[in-house]
Amino acid sequence: MMQNKYPQKPGIDFILKQAFFYWNKTLVFQLMFSIVFFGILLTAVMLFGEKYGIFSYNKELQEAFMQGTQVYLKKMEAITATENYQMFTLAIWGTTAFLYPLNLGMFQIFRKLDLKENIVIGDLFAGYNGLNFFKYVGYFLFWFFIYRFTLPTVVLAVIWVAVTLFVAPLMFFTNKRIFESISLNFKALKMYFVEIMVCVIVAFLFKYLGFALFLIGGLFTFPFWNAMIYSLYKTVFSEKS
Repeated sequence: MMQNKYPQKPGIDFILKQAFFYWNKTLVFQLMFSIVFFGILLTAVMLFGEKYGIFSYNKELQEAFMQGTQVYLKKMEAITATENYQMFTLAIWGTTAFLYPLNLGMFQIFRKLDLKENIVIGDLFAGYNGLNFFKYVGYFLFWFFIYRFTLPTVVLAVIWVAVTLFVAPLMFFTNKRIFESISLNFKALKMYFVEIMVCVIVAFLFKYLGFALFLIGGLFTFPFWNAMIYSLYKTVFSEKS
C-alpha cells in the first residue's frame, strides 16, 4: 500500500542518498550488468548489421552529408524506408526486449541488500526465471510500443516514463498486473510528483554522465537508473501496510 502520511514524507535528498547507497554497495554487479547488456547488444548490432547490409549505407550517407544537410536527410529517409533497415531495427528492438529482464535482477539484488542476504551472480538473472522472462519481455514490448509513438513529442514520452516508473518493481515484488501497476503508479505520481520528476532527471543525467566524462565509467553509471527506481519505490510504497 502507498504511504500517504505527509508529515513523514522523505525529502529528495534522502531518496537520492539512498539510491547512491544501493548503487555504491553493488558496483561489481553494476559492472556485470553493463558488460552483459552491451556485450549482447553490440554483438546483435554487428551480426544483424552484417546480415542486412546496414554498414554498406555508411558510404552513401557520408557522400550525402558532403552535399549538405537536406541531401543527407533525404538519403537517411530513403535508407530508413528500406526493408533491410526496418528488419535490422526490429532485430535490435527484439534484442533490447530480451535484455530488459536484467533490470529486475538489479531489483532483486537491492532487496537482498536490504534483507542482509547473500547476493550471488544468479540474482542478476532473476528476471529470466521461469515465466518471469515472458512476463517482463511482454511488458517491455507493450511499454516500448507506446514510448516509440510518444518520443517525437518529448513531453509525452517523459510523462509515459513517469507513469510507468514503478510498474516493473510492482509486478516483481507484489505480483500485480500491468494495468493495476500503472494505476498505482499514477496515484504515486500525483502524490510525489516533484520528488519523482527531480529523481528521474538526476538518474537520467548520471546514467549517461559516465560515458560523457570517461567512457569506461559509463559501465558503472549506466545501470544507476535501477537504483533510483528502487529507492523511489521503497519510499513511495510500503508492502507491509
